[in-house]
Amino acid sequence: MKKQRAALYIRTSTSFQANGADSQEKALIGFVKSKGITNFEIFRDEGHSGRKSSRPEFDRMLELVRSGKFSSICCYSFSRMARSTKQLLDLMNEFKEINVNFISITEAIDTSTSIGRLVFSFIASLSQFEAELVSERVSHGLSAAKARGKRLGAPKKVNTELIRELKSQGYKYREIAKLAGCSVASVGREAKLFSKVGN
Repeated sequence: MKKQRAALYIRTSTSFQANGADSQEKALIGFVKSKGITNFEIFRDEGHSGRKSSRPEFDRMLELVRSGKFSSICCYSFSRMARSTKQLLDLMNEFKEINVNFISITEAIDTSTSIGRLVFSFIASLSQFEAELVSERVSHGLSAAKARGKRLGAPKKVNTELIRELKSQGYKYREIAKLAGCSVASVGREAKLFSKVGN
């Protein structure tokens, strides 16, 4: 059985939130001690946005967690650990796979309990449902745009030099369009620009 050892993670967005970091630390220590856990290590990232891909102490903590040094990770709130539902769920799924409990004291989530696991499952299901809704809306939007005759995707690049060269040689618009792999309208636009430049 894995030894009861907790990683306490603390993060503040700016270096001016020292009191906030101290308050988080006090709350976290009080919580784990109330659970009978006296073996813990504190990781503090002060002045680091949750949106940053790299947070020194967070990265160090994850490395130790992955190597089996901790049985649980405890944070003050979801927002301290991650700034998006997807990021949080990815972390929680990873912790689940390596048998590490996740605790957020503000949201009262503790995956070592049946209630905590149930809430986590609900959050994961809700996130999946949201992702499917977004995908469905995008699909409907694309279908509606196609039905209105709107062309989708990046516009094709027009070979300006080839069109102008063929035009100077007396080729017709339709012939140029076929050779340049573009529309007749594109050839017309380029021809007008070419004429203006020539003048």
